[in-house]
Amino acid sequence: MDQTGFTRKLLQWYDAEHRDLPWRHEPSPYRVWVSEIMAQQTQMDRVVEYYKRWMARFPDVRSLAEAHEEEVLNLWEGLGYYSRARNLHRAAVLIEEHFNGEFPADFADIRSLPGVGDYTAGAVASIAFGQNEPAVDANVLRVFARLLDMDLPVRDRAGRNMVEDAVRRLIPHDRPGDFNQAIMEFGALICRKNPRCEACPVREFCRAFEMGTVPLRPVLPASKEVIRIDMATGFLVHQGRVLIQKRKPGDVWPGLWEFPGGCIEPGETPEQALRREYLEEVELAVEPVEKITVVRYSYTRYRVTMDCFLCRYDGEPAEPVFHEAVKGGFVKPAELSDYALPSGHRKLVDRMLTDMRFAHLFKS
Repeated sequence: MDQTGFTRKLLQWYDAEHRDLPWRHEPSPYRVWVSEIMAQQTQMDRVVEYYKRWMARFPDVRSLAEAHEEEVLNLWEGLGYYSRARNLHRAAVLIEEHFNGEFPADFADIRSLPGVGDYTAGAVASIAFGQNEPAVDANVLRVFARLLDMDLPVRDRAGRNMVEDAVRRLIPHDRPGDFNQAIMEFGALICRKNPRCEACPVREFCRAFEMGTVPLRPVLPASKEVIRIDMATGFLVHQGRVLIQKRKPGDVWPGLWEFPGGCIEPGETPEQALRREYLEEVELAVEPVEKITVVRYSYTRYRVTMDCFLCRYDGEPAEPVFHEAVKGGFVKPAELSDYALPSGHRKLVDRMLTDMRFAHLFKS
């Protein structure tokens, strides 16, 4: 490959075609870091919206470090993979305590922050500090799998090392951050999963295009089996308030709030599963009185179908005893926006808000 020619043409394309993203206006270490964490496994149009809200509330490391985790998770709600938000919060506290509130410039120090891997450390080091570090994400792996016509899985260690070595050789000393962003942008806009080879500004350097193997690149590992789960949950209202509980550390969605419920066991109806789950989780006998909706959502390789019911006490009201949560209680339905909920439970609330049968529950 003509390395100088490739780099020049790529940067020319980037200068003319890159998207106007808010963190590019002021690429401080903090802003770059937050944007890169948010962009992991999230579509860019959604990232921009959340990024602006985040910066309005947490404009710097100190404001984030001083925030309560509950507020951090609430502001993150909807982006998924909540461990990213927790790690941002933990890292901000660590920066305040161990780096005197200054975002570290050394690559190893950046890499040591919670939730920061090689890619994020490389992105911050190159974009914010002008260091010649590669930033290799899924887009970059895909691009170089085609440029080099790699016949081994790019996500394996050997394939990734090959890509990192290639990127490191190509990084221009005067524009390392722009080069890394250009490769990522190119992978997002041109060299996509369904590539736009006809619009490619560096097609002459692509071995896969030359060899006719673009549809075969990148080589991917075998896909994991999709696991389908059927669940039931209940919206228990008592004296104008609804029961919620906070998940334990180490659970799926730790620290988030939810309505009691769980998996439907073989031979159970959703209603039977809901009665059993309420007894097991909070020692309450409830009766599903009306089906609200069926919510479908996904996380990692799980595909969840959740039957959702409006519930009442079966017999005399009693106080919940929380076995599967760190705490819980009854809150006004209109206050649920103040609590971070998993996506499936937030979908339930959103459906109820638009259903005239239940709108009265959310009046303050």
